[in-house]
Amino acid sequence: MDRRPLSAATGDVDAKGRDGVTLQPVPETSRPPHPAPPEPGPTSEAQFGPHRFGAGDAGGGTELQGARLVAADLRGARFTDCDLTGVRIRDGWLVDVSISGHLDNLTVNGVDVTGFVRSELDRRHPERVQFREGRTADDARAMWDTIERLWRDAVERSARLPAEARAEQVDEEWSFEQTLRHLVFITDAWASRTVLDEPMPYHPIGLPQSWYPAADAAALGIDLDAQPDFAEILAVRADRMAVMRRIVDGLTEEDLERRCHRAPAPGYPDEARSVLECIGVVMDEEIEHYRFAVRDLAVLEAR
Repeated sequence: MDRRPLSAATGDVDAKGRDGVTLQPVPETSRPPHPAPPEPGPTSEAQFGPHRFGAGDAGGGTELQGARLVAADLRGARFTDCDLTGVRIRDGWLVDVSISGHLDNLTVNGVDVTGFVRSELDRRHPERVQFREGRTADDARAMWDTIERLWRDAVERSARLPAEARAEQVDEEWSFEQTLRHLVFITDAWASRTVLDEPMPYHPIGLPQSWYPAADAAALGIDLDAQPDFAEILAVRADRMAVMRRIVDGLTEEDLERRCHRAPAPGYPDEARSVLECIGVVMDEEIEHYRFAVRDLAVLEAR
Protein backbone atom coordinates (compact mmCIF):
# COMPACT_ATOMS: atom_id res chain seq x y z
CA MET A 1 0.00 0.00 0.00
CA ASP A 2 1.37 3.38 -1.03
CA ARG A 3 1.01 5.69 1.96
CA ARG A 4 2.38 9.10 2.81
CA PRO A 5 4.58 9.38 5.90
CA LEU A 6 3.20 11.26 8.84
CA SER A 7 5.69 14.04 8.17
CA ALA A 8 3.69 14.96 5.08
CA ALA A 9 1.07 16.35 7.44
CA THR A 10 3.02 19.58 7.58
CA GLY A 11 4.83 19.42 4.29
CA ASP A 12 7.86 17.26 5.04
CA VAL A 13 8.55 14.06 3.10
CA ASP A 14 10.28 11.06 4.62
CA ALA A 15 13.67 10.58 2.99
CA LYS A 16 13.14 6.80 3.06
CA GLY A 17 10.36 7.07 0.50
CA ARG A 18 6.70 6.16 0.45
CA ASP A 19 6.86 2.44 1.18
CA GLY A 20 5.02 2.59 4.51
CA VAL A 21 3.55 4.67 7.27
CA THR A 22 6.16 6.73 9.06
CA LEU A 23 5.33 8.37 12.36
CA GLN A 24 7.57 11.32 11.65
CA PRO A 25 7.96 14.31 13.98
CA VAL A 26 8.03 17.71 12.41
CA PRO A 27 8.95 19.94 15.37
CA GLU A 28 9.52 23.64 15.11
CA THR A 29 13.08 23.26 16.30
CA SER A 30 14.40 20.57 13.98
CA ARG A 31 12.98 18.76 10.98
CA PRO A 32 14.35 16.10 8.66
CA PRO A 33 16.25 17.33 5.60
CA HIS A 34 14.07 18.37 2.70
CA PRO A 35 14.36 20.82 -0.16
CA ALA A 36 15.10 24.30 1.15
CA PRO A 37 12.20 26.76 1.02
CA PRO A 38 12.35 29.42 -1.68
CA GLU A 39 14.18 32.65 -1.08
CA PRO A 40 11.75 35.40 -0.09
CA GLY A 41 10.63 37.50 -2.98
CA PRO A 42 7.66 39.30 -4.44
CA THR A 43 5.92 36.05 -5.47
CA SER A 44 6.50 34.02 -2.30
CA GLU A 45 4.30 34.21 0.79
CA ALA A 46 5.64 34.30 4.32
CA GLN A 47 4.75 31.35 6.53
CA PHE A 48 3.65 31.65 10.16
CA GLY A 49 2.49 29.39 12.96
CA PRO A 50 3.63 25.85 13.78
CA HIS A 51 1.81 24.49 10.72
CA ARG A 52 3.04 27.39 8.56
CA PHE A 53 0.20 28.77 6.54
CA GLY A 54 -0.62 32.36 7.51
CA ALA A 55 -0.37 35.06 10.12
CA GLY A 56 -4.08 35.73 10.63
CA ASP A 57 -4.66 38.70 12.91
CA ALA A 58 -1.09 38.36 14.20
CA GLY A 59 0.11 40.68 11.45
CA GLY A 60 2.62 39.35 8.96
CA GLY A 61 3.81 42.84 8.10
CA THR A 62 6.20 43.12 5.15
CA GLU A 63 7.83 46.44 5.98
CA LEU A 64 11.13 44.71 6.89
CA GLN A 65 11.18 42.23 4.01
CA GLY A 66 14.53 42.55 2.28
CA ALA A 67 15.72 45.10 4.84
CA ARG A 68 19.44 45.66 5.26
CA LEU A 69 20.49 46.41 8.83
CA VAL A 70 24.05 47.72 9.01
CA ALA A 71 25.77 48.41 12.34
CA ALA A 72 22.37 48.18 14.02
CA ASP A 73 22.08 47.71 17.78
CA LEU A 74 19.68 44.74 18.13
CA ARG A 75 20.59 43.81 21.70
CA GLY A 76 17.60 42.31 23.45
CA ALA A 77 15.51 42.09 20.26
CA ARG A 78 12.92 39.31 20.13
CA PHE A 79 11.58 37.73 16.95
CA THR A 80 8.43 35.70 17.60
CA ASP A 81 6.83 33.56 14.88
CA CYS A 82 8.77 35.35 12.12
CA ASP A 83 9.59 33.91 8.72
CA LEU A 84 13.37 34.46 8.51
CA THR A 85 13.92 32.44 5.33
CA GLY A 86 17.00 33.61 3.49
CA VAL A 87 18.28 35.82 6.32
CA ARG A 88 22.04 36.40 6.24
CA ILE A 89 24.06 37.63 9.22
CA ARG A 90 27.61 38.70 8.43
CA ASP A 91 30.20 39.90 10.91
CA GLY A 92 27.54 39.66 13.62
CA TRP A 93 28.21 39.44 17.33
CA LEU A 94 26.02 36.66 18.73
CA VAL A 95 26.48 36.09 22.46
CA ASP A 96 23.87 34.48 24.73
CA VAL A 97 21.59 34.03 21.71
CA SER A 98 18.70 31.57 21.89
CA ILE A 99 17.07 30.24 18.71
CA SER A 100 14.13 27.87 18.45
CA GLY A 101 12.07 27.07 15.40
CA HIS A 102 12.17 25.13 12.17
CA LEU A 103 15.87 24.77 11.30
CA ASP A 104 17.10 23.57 7.94
CA ASN A 105 20.41 24.35 6.22
CA LEU A 106 21.48 26.40 9.24
CA THR A 107 25.09 27.40 8.71
CA VAL A 108 27.20 28.98 11.44
CA ASN A 109 30.65 30.22 10.43
CA GLY A 110 30.54 27.98 7.38
CA VAL A 111 29.42 24.86 9.30
CA ASP A 112 25.95 23.36 8.73
CA VAL A 113 24.80 22.63 12.30
CA THR A 114 21.34 21.31 11.40
CA GLY A 115 22.32 17.66 11.79
CA PHE A 116 24.01 18.26 15.12
CA VAL A 117 20.95 20.02 16.53
CA ARG A 118 18.66 17.24 15.31
CA SER A 119 20.81 14.43 16.70
CA GLU A 120 21.24 16.16 20.06
CA LEU A 121 17.48 16.65 20.36
CA ASP A 122 17.01 12.97 19.50
CA ARG A 123 19.48 12.02 22.22
CA ARG A 124 17.68 14.09 24.81
CA HIS A 125 14.22 13.09 23.63
CA PRO A 126 14.22 9.56 22.20
CA GLU A 127 10.46 9.77 21.71
CA ARG A 128 11.29 11.81 18.60
CA VAL A 129 13.09 8.80 17.14
CA GLN A 130 10.24 6.46 18.06
CA PHE A 131 7.83 8.78 16.27
CA ARG A 132 10.06 9.09 13.23
CA GLU A 133 10.62 5.37 12.86
CA GLY A 134 7.01 4.23 13.32
CA ARG A 135 5.39 2.41 10.44
CA THR A 136 2.07 0.83 11.44
CA ALA A 137 -1.12 1.29 13.42
CA ASP A 138 0.55 -0.70 16.19
CA ASP A 139 3.39 1.81 16.13
CA ALA A 140 0.85 4.62 16.53
CA ARG A 141 -0.57 2.89 19.60
CA ALA A 142 2.90 2.42 21.07
CA MET A 143 3.67 6.07 20.37
CA TRP A 144 0.57 7.15 22.24
CA ASP A 145 1.62 4.91 25.15
CA THR A 146 4.87 6.88 25.28
CA ILE A 147 3.09 10.23 25.08
CA GLU A 148 0.76 9.28 27.93
CA ARG A 149 3.71 8.21 30.08
CA LEU A 150 5.73 11.35 29.38
CA TRP A 151 2.86 13.68 30.21
CA ARG A 152 1.87 11.70 33.30
CA ASP A 153 5.38 12.23 34.64
CA ALA A 154 5.36 15.91 33.66
CA VAL A 155 2.02 16.54 35.39
CA GLU A 156 3.30 14.84 38.53
CA ARG A 157 6.33 17.13 38.49
CA SER A 158 4.17 20.19 38.02
CA ALA A 159 1.87 19.18 40.87
CA ARG A 160 4.79 19.52 43.28
CA LEU A 161 5.21 23.18 42.35
CA PRO A 162 3.29 26.07 43.90
CA ALA A 163 0.09 26.93 42.03
CA GLU A 164 1.50 30.24 40.83
CA ALA A 165 4.49 28.46 39.24
CA ARG A 166 2.21 26.35 37.04
CA ALA A 167 0.69 29.57 35.75
CA GLU A 168 4.03 31.33 35.27
CA GLN A 169 5.31 32.07 31.77
CA VAL A 170 9.03 31.29 31.69
CA ASP A 171 10.81 33.65 29.31
CA GLU A 172 7.45 34.75 27.86
CA GLU A 173 6.60 31.20 26.74
CA TRP A 174 3.29 29.53 27.55
CA SER A 175 2.90 28.45 31.16
CA PHE A 176 2.48 24.77 32.00
CA GLU A 177 -1.27 25.31 32.38
CA GLN A 178 -1.50 27.16 29.07
CA THR A 179 0.40 24.36 27.35
CA LEU A 180 -2.13 21.79 28.54
CA ARG A 181 -4.96 24.05 27.37
CA HIS A 182 -3.34 24.37 23.96
CA LEU A 183 -3.14 20.59 23.64
CA VAL A 184 -6.86 20.46 24.44
CA PHE A 185 -7.47 22.66 21.41
CA ILE A 186 -5.12 20.60 19.25
CA THR A 187 -7.00 17.40 20.10
CA ASP A 188 -10.35 19.07 19.48
CA ALA A 189 -9.19 20.41 16.13
CA TRP A 190 -7.07 17.58 14.74
CA ALA A 191 -8.75 14.53 16.30
CA SER A 192 -12.38 15.25 17.21
CA ARG A 193 -13.19 17.58 14.31
CA THR A 194 -11.15 15.97 11.54
CA VAL A 195 -10.93 12.27 12.38
CA LEU A 196 -14.24 11.94 14.25
CA ASP A 197 -16.04 14.49 12.05
CA GLU A 198 -17.54 16.45 14.95
CA PRO A 199 -18.59 19.93 13.75
CA MET A 200 -17.99 21.86 17.00
CA PRO A 201 -15.92 19.86 19.48
CA TYR A 202 -14.01 22.81 20.98
CA HIS A 203 -13.87 23.16 24.75
CA PRO A 204 -14.18 26.74 26.09
CA ILE A 205 -10.83 26.56 27.92
CA GLY A 206 -8.90 25.33 24.88
CA LEU A 207 -6.14 27.65 23.75
CA PRO A 208 -5.50 28.09 20.00
CA GLN A 209 -2.20 29.22 18.51
CA SER A 210 -1.28 32.81 19.31
CA TRP A 211 -1.95 33.92 15.73
CA TYR A 212 -5.50 32.55 15.68
CA PRO A 213 -7.97 35.46 15.38
CA ALA A 214 -9.77 36.21 18.63
CA ALA A 215 -13.11 36.62 16.84
CA ASP A 216 -12.77 33.18 15.25
CA ALA A 217 -11.92 31.65 18.61
CA ALA A 218 -15.00 33.24 20.16
CA ALA A 219 -17.13 31.87 17.31
CA LEU A 220 -15.93 28.39 18.29
CA GLY A 221 -17.09 28.96 21.86
CA ILE A 222 -13.55 29.39 23.17
CA ASP A 223 -13.03 31.88 25.98
CA LEU A 224 -9.55 33.32 25.58
CA ASP A 225 -9.96 35.17 28.87
CA ALA A 226 -10.83 32.03 30.83
CA GLN A 227 -8.89 31.41 34.03
CA PRO A 228 -9.65 27.76 34.85
CA ASP A 229 -8.04 26.22 37.89
CA PHE A 230 -5.53 23.40 37.58
CA ALA A 231 -8.06 20.71 38.52
CA GLU A 232 -10.40 21.75 35.71
CA ILE A 233 -7.56 21.88 33.20
CA LEU A 234 -6.44 18.38 34.18
CA ALA A 235 -9.99 17.02 33.89
CA VAL A 236 -10.50 18.43 30.40
CA ARG A 237 -7.02 17.35 29.34
CA ALA A 238 -7.66 13.79 30.56
CA ASP A 239 -10.87 13.66 28.55
CA ARG A 240 -9.07 14.78 25.38
CA MET A 241 -6.26 12.28 25.86
CA ALA A 242 -8.93 9.58 26.20
CA VAL A 243 -10.31 10.67 22.81
CA MET A 244 -6.93 10.02 21.21
CA ARG A 245 -6.60 6.72 23.07
CA ARG A 246 -9.92 5.54 21.61
CA ILE A 247 -8.84 6.60 18.12
CA VAL A 248 -5.47 4.84 18.17
CA ASP A 249 -6.85 1.72 19.89
CA GLY A 250 -9.31 1.30 17.03
CA LEU A 251 -6.87 1.99 14.19
CA THR A 252 -6.34 -0.45 11.36
CA GLU A 253 -3.84 -0.11 8.55
CA GLU A 254 -6.65 0.87 6.19
CA ASP A 255 -7.93 3.52 8.60
CA LEU A 256 -4.66 5.40 8.34
CA GLU A 257 -5.43 6.35 4.74
CA ARG A 258 -9.06 7.32 5.24
CA ARG A 259 -9.64 10.90 4.09
CA CYS A 260 -10.97 13.48 6.53
CA HIS A 261 -12.80 16.36 4.89
CA ARG A 262 -13.35 18.86 7.71
CA ALA A 263 -10.68 21.50 8.25
CA PRO A 264 -9.37 21.47 11.84
CA ALA A 265 -10.92 24.90 12.42
CA PRO A 266 -12.06 27.89 10.38
CA GLY A 267 -9.04 29.64 8.93
CA TYR A 268 -7.08 26.45 8.27
CA PRO A 269 -6.60 25.43 4.64
CA ASP A 270 -9.75 23.70 3.39
CA GLU A 271 -8.38 20.42 2.07
CA ALA A 272 -8.81 16.71 2.69
CA ARG A 273 -6.30 15.08 5.04
CA SER A 274 -5.72 11.45 5.94
CA VAL A 275 -6.27 10.07 9.43
CA LEU A 276 -2.53 9.49 9.44
CA GLU A 277 -1.85 13.19 8.85
CA CYS A 278 -4.32 14.31 11.49
CA ILE A 279 -3.13 12.07 14.31
CA GLY A 280 0.41 12.88 13.22
CA VAL A 281 -0.17 16.57 13.96
CA VAL A 282 -1.57 15.71 17.40
CA MET A 283 1.43 13.52 18.23
CA ASP A 284 3.89 16.09 16.88
CA GLU A 285 2.33 18.78 19.07
CA GLU A 286 2.32 16.47 22.09
CA ILE A 287 6.00 15.61 21.70
CA GLU A 288 7.25 19.12 21.05
CA HIS A 289 5.16 20.83 23.72
CA TYR A 290 6.30 18.18 26.19
CA ARG A 291 9.87 19.16 25.35
CA PHE A 292 9.12 22.83 25.94
CA ALA A 293 7.17 22.06 29.12
CA VAL A 294 9.90 20.03 30.82
CA ARG A 295 12.48 22.62 29.81
CA ASP A 296 10.49 25.26 31.68
CA LEU A 297 9.67 22.93 34.58
CA ALA A 298 13.41 22.54 35.17
CA VAL A 299 13.71 26.34 35.44
CA LEU A 300 10.83 26.55 37.89
CA GLU A 301 12.13 23.64 39.98
CA ALA A 302 15.59 25.19 40.19
CA ARG A 303 14.11 28.19 41.99
